[in-house]
Amino acid sequence: MKQTVYTASPESQQIHVWTLHASGEMTLVQVVDAPGQVQPMVISPDKRFLYVGVRPEFRVIAYRITPDDGSLTEAGVAPLPGSPTHISTDRKGRFLFSASYNAANVAVISLENDGLPGETVDVVDGLDGCHSANISPDNRTLWTPALKQDRICLFTLSDDGKLVAQTPADVTTVEGAGPRHMAFHPNQQYAYCVNELNSTVDVWELRDPHGKIECVQTLDFMPPGFSGTRWAADIHITPDGRHLYACDRTASIITAFSVSEDGSVLNIEGYQPTEEQPRGFNVDHSGKYLVAVGQKSHHAAVYKINGEQGLLEEKGRYAVGQGPMWVAILAH
Repeated sequence: MKQTVYTASPESQQIHVWTLHASGEMTLVQVVDAPGQVQPMVISPDKRFLYVGVRPEFRVIAYRITPDDGSLTEAGVAPLPGSPTHISTDRKGRFLFSASYNAANVAVISLENDGLPGETVDVVDGLDGCHSANISPDNRTLWTPALKQDRICLFTLSDDGKLVAQTPADVTTVEGAGPRHMAFHPNQQYAYCVNELNSTVDVWELRDPHGKIECVQTLDFMPPGFSGTRWAADIHITPDGRHLYACDRTASIITAFSVSEDGSVLNIEGYQPTEEQPRGFNVDHSGKYLVAVGQKSHHAAVYKINGEQGLLEEKGRYAVGQGPMWVAILAH
Protein backbone atom coordinates (compact mmCIF):
# COMPACT_ATOMS: atom_id res chain seq x y z
CA MET A 1 0.00 0.00 0.00
CA LYS A 2 1.30 3.43 -0.99
CA GLN A 3 0.49 6.34 1.29
CA THR A 4 0.73 10.07 0.76
CA VAL A 5 0.62 12.66 3.56
CA TYR A 6 -0.62 16.20 2.94
CA THR A 7 0.14 19.00 5.42
CA ALA A 8 -1.51 22.43 5.17
CA SER A 9 0.40 25.51 6.38
CA PRO A 10 -1.73 28.68 6.22
CA GLU A 11 0.94 31.17 7.32
CA SER A 12 3.14 30.31 4.32
CA GLN A 13 0.12 29.40 2.13
CA GLN A 14 1.55 26.00 1.25
CA ILE A 15 0.61 22.35 1.01
CA HIS A 16 3.45 19.89 1.45
CA VAL A 17 3.06 16.48 -0.22
CA TRP A 18 4.97 13.59 1.31
CA THR A 19 5.37 9.88 0.60
CA LEU A 20 4.95 7.89 3.83
CA HIS A 21 7.10 4.79 3.52
CA ALA A 22 6.41 1.46 5.23
CA SER A 23 9.35 2.21 7.53
CA GLY A 24 7.65 5.36 8.83
CA GLU A 25 10.03 7.68 7.01
CA MET A 26 8.64 10.49 4.86
CA THR A 27 10.03 11.80 1.56
CA LEU A 28 9.00 15.19 0.18
CA VAL A 29 7.27 14.93 -3.20
CA GLN A 30 5.94 18.45 -3.83
CA VAL A 31 5.34 21.87 -2.28
CA VAL A 32 2.18 23.58 -3.58
CA ASP A 33 1.84 27.34 -3.27
CA ALA A 34 -1.85 27.89 -2.58
CA PRO A 35 -3.91 31.00 -3.45
CA GLY A 36 -4.65 31.90 0.16
CA GLN A 37 -4.35 30.62 3.70
CA VAL A 38 -4.87 26.87 3.38
CA GLN A 39 -6.78 25.45 6.31
CA PRO A 40 -8.94 22.30 6.41
CA MET A 41 -8.41 19.47 3.93
CA VAL A 42 -10.26 16.30 3.02
CA ILE A 43 -9.65 13.58 0.43
CA SER A 44 -12.56 12.57 -1.78
CA PRO A 45 -13.96 9.06 -1.18
CA ASP A 46 -12.81 7.98 -4.66
CA LYS A 47 -9.29 9.32 -3.89
CA ARG A 48 -9.25 11.50 -7.02
CA PHE A 49 -9.26 14.90 -5.30
CA LEU A 50 -7.91 16.77 -2.30
CA TYR A 51 -10.38 19.47 -1.27
CA VAL A 52 -8.88 22.42 0.59
CA GLY A 53 -10.62 25.33 2.33
CA VAL A 54 -8.90 28.71 1.99
CA ARG A 55 -9.28 32.27 3.26
CA PRO A 56 -9.46 35.32 3.35
CA GLU A 57 -11.44 34.72 0.15
CA PHE A 58 -13.72 31.93 1.38
CA ARG A 59 -13.35 29.16 -1.18
CA VAL A 60 -12.85 25.46 -1.59
CA ILE A 61 -10.16 24.40 -4.05
CA ALA A 62 -10.13 20.95 -5.63
CA TYR A 63 -6.70 19.55 -6.40
CA ARG A 64 -6.52 16.53 -8.69
CA ILE A 65 -4.39 13.77 -7.16
CA THR A 66 -1.85 12.01 -9.38
CA PRO A 67 -2.39 8.29 -8.64
CA ASP A 68 1.28 7.37 -8.90
CA ASP A 69 2.89 9.75 -6.39
CA GLY A 70 0.01 11.71 -4.85
CA SER A 71 1.15 15.03 -6.32
CA LEU A 72 -1.45 17.77 -6.82
CA THR A 73 -2.75 19.85 -9.73
CA GLU A 74 -5.41 22.53 -9.22
CA ALA A 75 -8.62 21.44 -10.95
CA GLY A 76 -11.49 23.63 -9.72
CA VAL A 77 -12.73 26.17 -7.19
CA ALA A 78 -16.04 27.24 -5.65
CA PRO A 79 -17.05 29.99 -3.20
CA LEU A 80 -18.06 29.23 0.39
CA PRO A 81 -20.57 31.20 2.50
CA GLY A 82 -18.19 31.53 5.44
CA SER A 83 -14.58 31.05 6.51
CA PRO A 84 -13.94 27.28 6.30
CA THR A 85 -13.01 25.91 9.72
CA HIS A 86 -13.54 22.25 8.78
CA ILE A 87 -14.50 20.50 5.55
CA SER A 88 -15.63 16.95 4.88
CA THR A 89 -17.65 15.00 2.34
CA ASP A 90 -20.50 12.54 2.45
CA ARG A 91 -19.40 8.95 2.01
CA LYS A 92 -20.51 8.74 -1.62
CA GLY A 93 -18.62 11.87 -2.68
CA ARG A 94 -21.73 13.74 -3.82
CA PHE A 95 -21.57 16.62 -1.35
CA LEU A 96 -18.98 18.63 0.53
CA PHE A 97 -19.71 20.09 3.98
CA SER A 98 -18.07 23.29 5.17
CA ALA A 99 -18.36 24.22 8.85
CA SER A 100 -17.64 27.87 9.67
CA TYR A 101 -16.84 28.91 13.23
CA ASN A 102 -16.94 32.65 12.48
CA ALA A 103 -20.06 32.57 10.30
CA ALA A 104 -21.83 30.17 12.70
CA ASN A 105 -23.07 27.99 9.86
CA VAL A 106 -22.67 24.74 7.99
CA ALA A 107 -22.93 24.68 4.21
CA VAL A 108 -23.51 21.88 1.71
CA ILE A 109 -21.68 22.22 -1.62
CA SER A 110 -22.51 19.98 -4.57
CA LEU A 111 -19.75 17.88 -6.07
CA GLU A 112 -20.56 17.57 -9.75
CA ASN A 113 -20.27 14.33 -11.72
CA ASP A 114 -16.59 15.07 -12.33
CA GLY A 115 -15.98 15.56 -8.59
CA LEU A 116 -15.44 19.30 -8.75
CA PRO A 117 -17.14 21.64 -6.25
CA GLY A 118 -20.15 23.49 -7.60
CA GLU A 119 -23.09 25.40 -6.21
CA THR A 120 -24.08 25.82 -2.58
CA VAL A 121 -27.05 23.50 -2.03
CA ASP A 122 -27.96 24.44 1.55
CA VAL A 123 -26.80 26.61 4.46
CA VAL A 124 -27.88 26.24 8.09
CA ASP A 125 -27.21 29.30 10.26
CA GLY A 126 -27.34 29.86 14.01
CA LEU A 127 -24.67 27.31 14.95
CA ASP A 128 -22.50 29.47 17.21
CA GLY A 129 -18.91 28.28 17.04
CA CYS A 130 -19.66 25.63 14.41
CA HIS A 131 -16.43 23.64 14.36
CA SER A 132 -16.89 20.53 12.23
CA ALA A 133 -19.33 18.54 10.12
CA ASN A 134 -19.20 14.75 10.50
CA ILE A 135 -21.31 12.36 8.45
CA SER A 136 -22.32 9.17 10.21
CA PRO A 137 -21.09 5.81 8.92
CA ASP A 138 -24.50 5.12 7.33
CA ASN A 139 -24.23 8.43 5.39
CA ARG A 140 -27.52 9.61 6.87
CA THR A 141 -26.86 11.88 9.86
CA LEU A 142 -24.59 14.93 9.89
CA TRP A 143 -23.19 15.60 13.36
CA THR A 144 -22.33 19.30 13.66
CA PRO A 145 -20.72 20.51 16.90
CA ALA A 146 -21.63 24.09 17.87
CA LEU A 147 -18.81 24.80 20.31
CA LYS A 148 -20.22 28.00 21.82
CA GLN A 149 -23.61 26.38 22.45
CA ASP A 150 -22.31 23.15 24.05
CA ARG A 151 -24.40 21.07 21.68
CA ILE A 152 -24.02 18.84 18.64
CA CYS A 153 -26.73 19.47 16.05
CA LEU A 154 -28.11 16.48 14.18
CA PHE A 155 -29.32 16.73 10.58
CA THR A 156 -30.62 14.16 8.14
CA LEU A 157 -28.88 14.47 4.77
CA SER A 158 -31.51 14.24 2.03
CA ASP A 159 -30.84 12.81 -1.42
CA ASP A 160 -30.66 16.32 -2.87
CA GLY A 161 -28.20 17.58 -0.27
CA LYS A 162 -30.59 19.39 2.05
CA LEU A 163 -30.09 19.26 5.80
CA VAL A 164 -33.23 18.46 7.79
CA ALA A 165 -33.17 18.81 11.58
CA GLN A 166 -33.73 15.48 13.29
CA THR A 167 -35.82 14.73 16.37
CA PRO A 168 -34.20 15.42 18.74
CA ALA A 169 -32.44 18.24 16.85
CA ASP A 170 -29.32 18.06 19.02
CA VAL A 171 -27.49 16.41 21.90
CA THR A 172 -25.85 18.49 24.61
CA THR A 173 -22.52 18.33 26.42
CA VAL A 174 -21.80 19.59 29.91
CA GLU A 175 -21.76 23.37 30.17
CA GLY A 176 -18.47 24.89 29.04
CA ALA A 177 -17.17 21.73 27.32
CA GLY A 178 -17.04 23.17 23.79
CA PRO A 179 -17.56 20.20 21.40
CA ARG A 180 -15.16 20.45 18.46
CA HIS A 181 -14.06 17.45 16.32
CA MET A 182 -15.36 13.88 16.07
CA ALA A 183 -14.41 10.34 15.10
CA PHE A 184 -16.59 7.25 14.53
CA HIS A 185 -15.83 3.69 15.61
CA PRO A 186 -15.56 1.31 12.62
CA ASN A 187 -18.41 -0.81 14.04
CA GLN A 188 -20.71 2.21 13.46
CA GLN A 189 -22.16 2.03 16.96
CA TYR A 190 -20.18 4.77 18.75
CA ALA A 191 -18.90 8.28 18.10
CA TYR A 192 -16.23 10.19 20.00
CA CYS A 193 -16.16 13.98 20.37
CA VAL A 194 -13.22 15.99 21.67
CA ASN A 195 -14.29 19.00 23.74
CA GLU A 196 -11.98 21.99 23.25
CA LEU A 197 -12.63 24.01 26.39
CA ASN A 198 -12.32 21.31 29.07
CA SER A 199 -10.11 18.79 27.21
CA THR A 200 -12.44 15.84 27.63
CA VAL A 201 -13.68 13.17 25.23
CA ASP A 202 -17.34 12.16 25.16
CA VAL A 203 -18.39 8.70 23.97
CA TRP A 204 -21.77 8.80 22.20
CA GLU A 205 -23.82 5.68 21.66
CA LEU A 206 -25.31 6.33 18.26
CA ARG A 207 -28.59 4.56 18.88
CA ASP A 208 -29.75 2.39 21.73
CA PRO A 209 -32.67 -0.09 21.40
CA HIS A 210 -35.11 2.72 22.24
CA GLY A 211 -33.85 4.98 19.46
CA LYS A 212 -32.04 7.41 21.76
CA ILE A 213 -28.59 8.93 21.31
CA GLU A 214 -26.79 9.27 24.60
CA CYS A 215 -23.40 9.98 26.12
CA VAL A 216 -22.14 6.83 27.84
CA GLN A 217 -18.71 8.07 29.01
CA THR A 218 -16.83 11.34 29.53
CA LEU A 219 -13.10 11.17 30.13
CA ASP A 220 -10.68 13.95 31.11
CA PHE A 221 -7.59 13.34 29.00
CA MET A 222 -5.12 15.77 30.58
CA PRO A 223 -2.20 14.55 32.70
CA PRO A 224 -2.75 14.55 36.47
CA GLY A 225 -1.88 17.90 38.02
CA PHE A 226 -2.22 19.93 34.82
CA SER A 227 -3.29 23.45 35.81
CA GLY A 228 -2.98 25.46 32.59
CA THR A 229 -5.69 26.56 30.19
CA ARG A 230 -7.29 23.58 28.50
CA TRP A 231 -7.27 23.86 24.71
CA ALA A 232 -8.02 20.56 22.99
CA ALA A 233 -8.04 20.31 19.21
CA ASP A 234 -8.24 17.05 17.26
CA ILE A 235 -9.27 13.40 17.59
CA HIS A 236 -8.69 10.28 15.45
CA ILE A 237 -9.17 6.52 15.74
CA THR A 238 -7.15 3.68 14.23
CA PRO A 239 -8.79 1.72 11.37
CA ASP A 240 -9.25 -1.34 13.61
CA GLY A 241 -10.96 0.74 16.31
CA ARG A 242 -8.54 -0.37 19.03
CA HIS A 243 -6.80 2.95 19.70
CA LEU A 244 -8.04 6.53 19.92
CA TYR A 245 -5.96 9.70 20.14
CA ALA A 246 -6.75 13.29 21.16
CA CYS A 247 -4.47 16.33 21.43
CA ASP A 248 -4.23 19.46 23.57
CA ARG A 249 -2.47 22.58 22.28
CA THR A 250 -1.51 24.21 25.58
CA ALA A 251 0.21 21.10 26.92
CA SER A 252 1.46 20.04 23.46
CA ILE A 253 0.52 16.43 24.09
CA ILE A 254 -1.30 13.61 22.34
CA THR A 255 -3.19 11.34 24.73
CA ALA A 256 -3.45 7.65 23.77
CA PHE A 257 -6.59 5.69 24.65
CA SER A 258 -7.34 2.01 24.36
CA VAL A 259 -10.88 1.26 23.15
CA SER A 260 -12.99 -1.62 24.39
CA GLU A 261 -13.88 -4.28 21.84
CA ASP A 262 -17.42 -2.96 21.39
CA GLY A 263 -16.25 0.68 21.28
CA SER A 264 -18.17 1.83 24.35
CA VAL A 265 -15.34 2.37 26.86
CA LEU A 266 -12.09 4.33 26.67
CA ASN A 267 -9.07 3.97 28.94
CA ILE A 268 -6.11 6.35 28.99
CA GLU A 269 -2.85 4.52 28.26
CA GLY A 270 -0.36 7.39 28.12
CA TYR A 271 0.60 10.94 27.17
CA GLN A 272 2.96 11.70 24.29
CA PRO A 273 4.78 15.06 24.20
CA THR A 274 4.60 16.32 20.63
CA GLU A 275 5.21 19.34 18.39
CA GLU A 276 4.41 22.72 19.94
CA GLN A 277 0.71 23.60 19.71
CA PRO A 278 -0.56 20.50 17.87
CA ARG A 279 -3.74 21.68 16.18
CA GLY A 280 -3.97 18.79 13.72
CA PHE A 281 -2.86 15.18 13.32
CA ASN A 282 -4.03 12.00 11.62
CA VAL A 283 -3.61 8.22 11.69
CA ASP A 284 -2.41 6.37 8.59
CA HIS A 285 -4.49 3.71 6.88
CA SER A 286 -2.37 0.81 8.11
CA GLY A 287 -2.95 1.87 11.72
CA LYS A 288 0.82 1.76 12.27
CA TYR A 289 1.66 5.47 12.23
CA LEU A 290 0.39 8.81 13.47
CA VAL A 291 1.45 12.12 11.88
CA ALA A 292 1.14 15.35 13.90
CA VAL A 293 1.97 18.96 13.05
CA GLY A 294 2.95 21.78 15.41
CA GLN A 295 1.40 25.15 14.68
CA LYS A 296 4.27 26.87 16.52
CA SER A 297 7.09 24.43 15.73
CA HIS A 298 6.50 24.48 11.94
CA HIS A 299 7.34 20.78 11.86
CA ALA A 300 5.59 17.46 11.33
CA ALA A 301 6.41 14.43 13.48
CA VAL A 302 5.80 10.78 12.62
CA TYR A 303 5.08 8.33 15.43
CA LYS A 304 4.90 4.56 15.38
CA ILE A 305 1.84 3.12 17.15
CA ASN A 306 3.07 0.37 19.45
CA GLY A 307 1.54 -2.68 21.12
CA GLU A 308 -1.71 -3.30 22.94
CA GLN A 309 -1.61 0.12 24.58
CA GLY A 310 -1.11 2.01 21.34
CA LEU A 311 1.67 4.16 22.80
CA LEU A 312 3.55 6.44 20.43
CA GLU A 313 7.23 6.28 19.51
CA GLU A 314 8.71 9.14 17.49
CA LYS A 315 10.28 7.98 14.22
CA GLY A 316 11.24 11.32 12.71
CA ARG A 317 10.36 15.00 12.29
CA TYR A 318 10.29 17.16 9.20
CA ALA A 319 10.19 20.90 8.50
CA VAL A 320 6.97 21.89 6.76
CA GLY A 321 5.44 25.30 6.03
CA GLN A 322 4.70 27.99 8.58
CA GLY A 323 1.92 27.43 11.11
CA PRO A 324 0.84 23.95 9.95
CA MET A 325 -2.70 23.08 11.02
CA TRP A 326 -3.99 20.08 9.11
CA VAL A 327 -2.95 16.57 8.09
CA ALA A 328 -4.67 14.37 5.49
CA ILE A 329 -3.46 10.88 4.53
CA LEU A 330 -4.19 9.05 1.27
CA ALA A 331 -3.88 5.31 0.68
CA HIS A 332 -3.43 4.40 -3.00
